[in-house]
Amino acid sequence: MYRTLFPGDLFAELDRLQRQVQRFTGPSTSIRGVGRNGFPALNVGGTPDSVEIYAFAPGLDPAKLDVTIERGVLTLSGERPNELPDEDRNATVHIGERFSGRFSRTVSLSDDVDPNRVTAEYGDGVLHISIKRHESAQPRRIEVKSH
Repeated sequence: MYRTLFPGDLFAELDRLQRQVQRFTGPSTSIRGVGRNGFPALNVGGTPDSVEIYAFAPGLDPAKLDVTIERGVLTLSGERPNELPDEDRNATVHIGERFSGRFSRTVSLSDDVDPNRVTAEYGDGVLHISIKRHESAQPRRIEVKSH
């Protein structure tokens, strides 16, 4: 009786096209680590002693993660394999919300961090990167002497 203006699978087709574009270009990233819908999601914070970065990336092989620091920029990159059926097998994906493909996230670091004192640990789907601050950047109390 009524005809719809859009075919029933229009949104599925748009989602498929978006995934294909991301496969070739990668997700959007930002030098400050603030990316919309970037993968992996990041929490970045700090203490007086260190900068703490948490990347939420379940299902990744930690051996295939690449973490580098160069000229005050931390880069986290890798690849998440596609776990959906191959498109050439005539399979239909009804919902495909999990990101797959190459990714790269960057975070601009302050000048007071020491790139030689970094640890990175992966557990329960979370990559925790801790970067110690230079000793000279540590707050310290200076004793005031009377004469």
